[in-house]
Amino acid sequence: MARIRVLVVDDHRIFAESLAAALAAEPDVDVAAAGSGPAALRALERAAAEARPYDVILVDAELGALATGGGAPVVPAPRPEEPVAVDGIALVAQVRAARPGVRSVVLAEKDDPRSAARALQAGASGWVAKDCSLQRLLTVIRGVLRDETHLPPALLTGVLRELTATRKHRTESEQLVESLTPREREVLRCMVAGLGRKAVAERLFLSPHTVRTHMQNVLGKLGVHSTLAAVALARRAGVGPADPVTPRSAGDVVERGSQLA
Repeated sequence: MARIRVLVVDDHRIFAESLAAALAAEPDVDVAAAGSGPAALRALERAAAEARPYDVILVDAELGALATGGGAPVVPAPRPEEPVAVDGIALVAQVRAARPGVRSVVLAEKDDPRSAARALQAGASGWVAKDCSLQRLLTVIRGVLRDETHLPPALLTGVLRELTATRKHRTESEQLVESLTPREREVLRCMVAGLGRKAVAERLFLSPHTVRTHMQNVLGKLGVHSTLAAVALARRAGVGPADPVTPRSAGDVVERGSQLA
């Protein structure tokens, strides 16, 4: 009998352990629990290294701060140098990027079309109510392993509406970004990376005044009034942060202000 390896990720210890125990009673299910996003990522990494990867990860939609007290979780808690809070949808996206073979199912206390749409966009294969029956959950687990997507029927219309609106906003954002010059797009990527005017000037070998002008042009063409709004629009359009700085080789042609050097 092929066994299904499941990882439950929830910072409510009683719920996580109860669900893990219920799933473990199934003859074809192996299950473990993690109390935070970082702990889950370590568990997935360790399982892959041992050639015993998880098949499905069940993620609390409201996953938040690390739960404390009550003894050690099944999977060790994050080390002090690690982040202690990763929300559920962000965890789904990380798992999708790092472990594309692992299916993610989000467990939610309430049906929320917007959150469900975000979960699907992040890579989730299912959205299930926490108060559903064990048989329903097992049906979803087995279904996502057949590449099925599972949503409650009552959520379907709302999720489709959200996905359509998101696609429209992304298309509009992409068109606005396309109106930028190559240099303005470069400045926008620096803004997405969180660089201030001085840092952008140093990175692009421009004067702070020139960078200020480029930033004003970016805001104007995107139709926004702040850097935060510009960054949000850029992310909707799929614009990533500027690449890490690499040493400049001798003989490179760079721009300083409006002159070539």
